[in-house]
Amino acid sequence: MLLSVRGVVWYWRGPAPFYFVTVPAPESKQIKGIERQVTYGWGMIPVVVRIGDTDYATALWPKDGRYIVPIKAQVRRQEGIEEGDEVVLSLEVTPPLGGDFTPAR
Repeated sequence: MLLSVRGVVWYWRGPAPFYFVTVPAPESKQIKGIERQVTYGWGMIPVVVRIGDTDYATALWPKDGRYIVPIKAQVRRQEGIEEGDEVVLSLEVTPPLGGDFTPAR
């Protein structure tokens, strides 16, 4: 599954500081539809993210009925991204390691 989403970068202090973009509700619903086929546990969804010219592997985190995308520090530096910036992300949902999936239709 390949999705393009737009969102604002936000900061979470938590136990470890992270920056995220929240996946909009319609796209989160699409991802939720294949969650059981692709999660590796705890609702985490493996993805390859593209921001600008940078690709990286990570996982979507479930939060409040949607998913959030962690934005790595190195990616923020390379792409000049700051908290509050609106960004466009390409999300390629990938099967868990060693797995394969066929998206539900």
